[in-house]
Amino acid sequence: HGDVVAGVVACGAEFAGKLRQVRILTGAILHPLAAFLLLRGLSTLRLRVLAAQENAQQLALRLSRHPQIAKVHYPGMGGQRQNAILNRQMAGPGSVLAFEMHSGAEADRMLRSLQLITPAVSLGSVDSLIQRPAALTHRIVNAQARADHGISDGLLRMSVGIEDAEDLWSDLAQALEAARAPMAEAA
Repeated sequence: HGDVVAGVVACGAEFAGKLRQVRILTGAILHPLAAFLLLRGLSTLRLRVLAAQENAQQLALRLSRHPQIAKVHYPGMGGQRQNAILNRQMAGPGSVLAFEMHSGAEADRMLRSLQLITPAVSLGSVDSLIQRPAALTHRIVNAQARADHGISDGLLRMSVGIEDAEDLWSDLAQALEAARAPMAEAA
């Protein structure tokens, strides 16, 4: 639902004992309301994951065919070797995808034109979120280091939600169209 942040530590018994002491000393426990929200969300988790994953698959395929998109990164669109790894490690390709536009300026124009999809940095919400790592999460990393790690200026990362797939595509398509030419600067 996008309304709680929680986590789990999977470890051996010895480390768990030490971690328990730290948790007790620091009071690092989940707030009761957050625990309730987490428990509530678990009952629909499978449905939400499947819906978001289906949307991501549809969007990745459509984006891969769009002339303004240089490349799509999505586990479900790999070659035979990648698909073998995916099938061995995962139940599905997930709901996070990335795609590359030809420039950072074009990606920025596209982001400014979105109406349904929210430009934000997060994962796993029922709402679709998108961000440009070179301008947000990795902005302090120098351009060469970003490029060395596959983070181009035109790279966009999208966490796909459970909205209607056609609504999501319509929003992406109109934003891509708006990004074709530089927007007029406000006078």
